[in-house]
Amino acid sequence: MSKPSLIGYDIIFAGGGTAGCLVASRLATADPSLRVLVLEQGLHIRNIDAHTQPARYLSHLAPTSKTVTFNVGNPSKELNGRALVTPSGRCVGGGSSVNFTMYTRAAASDYDDWETVHGNAGWGSKDLIPLLKKTETYQVKPDEPTHGYSGPLKVSYGGAYTNVGKQFLDVASEFDKERGFTEDINGLFSCNAYGVSYSLFISRTPRWIDGKTGRRSDVPHHFIYNRNFSNLEVIDGKRVKRVIIENNRAVGVEYTDDIVNHPDGDKAIHSVRASRLVVVSAGAFGSPTILERSGIGAKSMLEQSGVEEIVDLPGYWITDHNVVFVPYLASDDAETLDALFQGEKEEVDKCVAQWEGEGKGLMAHNGLDAGIKIRPNAEDLKELGPAFEHRWKTYFANALDKSVIWIGSVSCYLGDPSVASARKYYSFGYFTQYPVSLGNVHIKSGQDPHAAPDFTPGFLSDPADVATLRWGYKKTREFARRMGLYRGEFTPGHPTFPTGSEAVCKDHDGPADVSAPVIAYTPEDEKAIEAYNRNYVQTAWHSLGTCSMKPREQGGVVDQRLNVYGVEGLKVADLSIAPGNVAANTYSTALVIGEKAAVIIGEDLGIKNV
Repeated sequence: MSKPSLIGYDIIFAGGGTAGCLVASRLATADPSLRVLVLEQGLHIRNIDAHTQPARYLSHLAPTSKTVTFNVGNPSKELNGRALVTPSGRCVGGGSSVNFTMYTRAAASDYDDWETVHGNAGWGSKDLIPLLKKTETYQVKPDEPTHGYSGPLKVSYGGAYTNVGKQFLDVASEFDKERGFTEDINGLFSCNAYGVSYSLFISRTPRWIDGKTGRRSDVPHHFIYNRNFSNLEVIDGKRVKRVIIENNRAVGVEYTDDIVNHPDGDKAIHSVRASRLVVVSAGAFGSPTILERSGIGAKSMLEQSGVEEIVDLPGYWITDHNVVFVPYLASDDAETLDALFQGEKEEVDKCVAQWEGEGKGLMAHNGLDAGIKIRPNAEDLKELGPAFEHRWKTYFANALDKSVIWIGSVSCYLGDPSVASARKYYSFGYFTQYPVSLGNVHIKSGQDPHAAPDFTPGFLSDPADVATLRWGYKKTREFARRMGLYRGEFTPGHPTFPTGSEAVCKDHDGPADVSAPVIAYTPEDEKAIEAYNRNYVQTAWHSLGTCSMKPREQGGVVDQRLNVYGVEGLKVADLSIAPGNVAANTYSTALVIGEKAAVIIGEDLGIKNV
C-alpha cells in the first residue's frame, strides 16, 4: 500500500473529495515547488467504468458499495422511528465521482446571503460567478454570460433525451401555462420557469457529462489524473484520525489505513508534518469529526468522547435537501434506464457499445431530463397553509430568485428494488430547497477514527418542511398522471389513502386529459400524505454546513478566510463550510468553494496565478 514519500510537506489535505482535490491541483499547478499531500480514505478511481460511465451512478448506492460511506442517523420520531441513511463519497474525488451528474446551480442570492447575512466578505455572487465560470466548459449554448467556456469540467445535455422528460414538458406547457419557459434554468438570477433548448422547442436538463465523449465530468480525471504532477501526492486508503496541534498551530496530521478498503491493513497510527498549512477537506461528515477528534468542539461533547479540548467551537449543525421519489408505471414504449439498472445484459452491452463508439446513448445519461425550481403562486400558498406562512414571508417573498421546491421527472424507478418487478417505470422527484429543520454531526469516539459519527439528520422537525413535501406530492402527481406514458401508480411506493377516497392510487390506469380536474384530497388523505412523506423522505445526498463559515458567536467554525477559529495554520475547504443552503444539487457549490479556497490559500501563502 502506498505511503507518503516525504517526511514533511508544505500543505496537507485531510480528505481528497471534490473540493480538496481541486484546491490541491490548483495550488500544485501554480507553484511547482510546493510539496502537497492529499490523504483520502477511499480508493483511486482512474478509468473505472462505474465512475466514468454516468448511468452507473446507482451502483454506488448498492448495500455492498465501498465507494460511499453510509452514515446512519439516529432513529427519529419525525420519521416514524426510521434511522435515515445518508451516503457520502468515499473515493478520490468524493461526490464528484459518484453523484447523479446533475448540473444545477444555486440562486445568486444564496451566495449573496453568505456575504450579507452571514458576514463573509468576498463570498457574494459577484465574487463567485467568475469562479463558477472558471471551472466549466459549457457545451449547451455559446455566449451565456454566467457560464464558462474554457474550464476543465464539461457541461452538456448528455447522450440522450428520453420521451419521459419530453412528455413532462409537453404536459407543463398546457397544464402550467403560468410559469412559462426559459432558455437557461441555471442562469443564477431567476427561477420558476421550465427549461427550453435554444435550438429546438424542447427542454433539456444539463449534466456534468462531456458532450463529445459521454464521460462523467469529475474532479480526479480533470484536475489530477490528466496532469503529470511531481509535487502532488494523492494517497488513497488512508483515514485521518486528527490534526496535530502544537502551541495552537496545526503542524500535521495523524492517519491510519482505512479498514473498509484495507481490512487487513496497518492498524498503527502514523503522522506526517506540514510546514505551512493543514486543510481539512473530508466533507460534511468527515471534516467535523476530524476537528472534534483534534480537540476542536464543545467541551462537554469532547469530554464524553475522551478528547481534551483545545478550542471551544460547539457548531457542527447539518442540513440537507429532503427528497422523495415517487414511482409510476410506464408504457412499453417509454425510454427508461430500468433495463440498465436491472442488469439486463443485452441492454447493458448495447449501451456500453454506443457509449464507447459515440459517447452517446443512455449510458451517457442520468434519467433526469426535465425539472423546475418552483415558487408558489397564490393558490399554492393556500395549499401550503399556515405552517408555511411565516417561512414564506420572512425568507422567500422578497427573494425572487429563491424557489421553494424542485420537481422533475426521472426516466427510471428509484425505489426499493426488492419490491419492484422488472418492467419500465418513471419517477417524479420533489425536494425542499431550503429546509428549516437542522440536524447535527458529532463524534462518538475520540480515539477510534473508524467509529461512525453520532448523526441526527433532523428531517421534518419543522412544520414548514412537512407542508412543502405535502405540496410536492400533490403537484408532481398531477403531472405524472397526465403523461401519455402513464399506466398507473406503482402503489407500494405511494400513500395508502382511505378506501373510497378520490385519491386512492391505481395500479392499472391510463393517462388523464391535460384539462382534467386536479385530485381533491380530504383531511384524512392529507394525513396519509404526511405519513407517507415521513416514511419515505430521504437524503438528496446534499449534506452541508457542519463547519459553517459564520461568526464564532453565531456557532461558526471557520471565518471568511476559512481559518478554523482559535487555531493557526488550519483551514476547512469543502461543503461543510456553507453557512446556508443552496437551491441546487451541491456539486457546483462544492466546486466554487474549492476555487475560492484555492484563491484564498494562494493569497495567504504568496502563491501567484492560482
